Amino acid sequence: MDIEERLRRTRRWLWIVLIGLFLSGVTAFPLEIEVRWLLRALDPLAGQLPALVDWIERVHTGLVTAGEDYPFLLYGTDWLAFAHLVLAVAFWGPLRDPVRNVWVVQVGMIACAGIVPLALICGPIRDIPWFWTLVDLSFAVGAFPPLWFAYRHIRAIEASAVEAVGVRPVPVDGSSARAS
Repeated sequence: MDIEERLRRTRRWLWIVLIGLFLSGVTAFPLEIEVRWLLRALDPLAGQLPALVDWIERVHTGLVTAGEDYPFLLYGTDWLAFAHLVLAVAFWGPLRDPVRNVWVVQVGMIACAGIVPLALICGPIRDIPWFWTLVDLSFAVGAFPPLWFAYRHIRAIEASAVEAVGVRPVPVDGSSARAS
């Protein structure tokens, strides 16, 4: 596969992550409205999915109560939204220059790995139902593969560039890499 094709594939994978982060960010602002819509949409399924509908109803009640009595709590979700948007902006770096900005992709993969212990530890502490913890875990499962595929392509691009220039990497043990 040539470098141009690898760059196209890298950017395609990165766009998936960037769009996901952007959507997660903009949808974190109007939570109360979105949860109300979700509750209305799920209402016909209350008999088939009672635990889910009860949970969404509880979340909606919590958001409404927090908004009316403790609006400063919702400020935290505003910051959550902002953080997702900032992360989406950070992925412009690897879109423009994947090799130089590979660290953004690495941080993204680390963040995906961090979702797992966070959800598994904090979910039960905060009384989050298991099925909702699985929803949270799906973000890691959904974001890691495109980041991994992009990372693999970036490393292959980097290796091709090094090979084309003829630069040899410095050995880790400090021994001389000079040819005799």
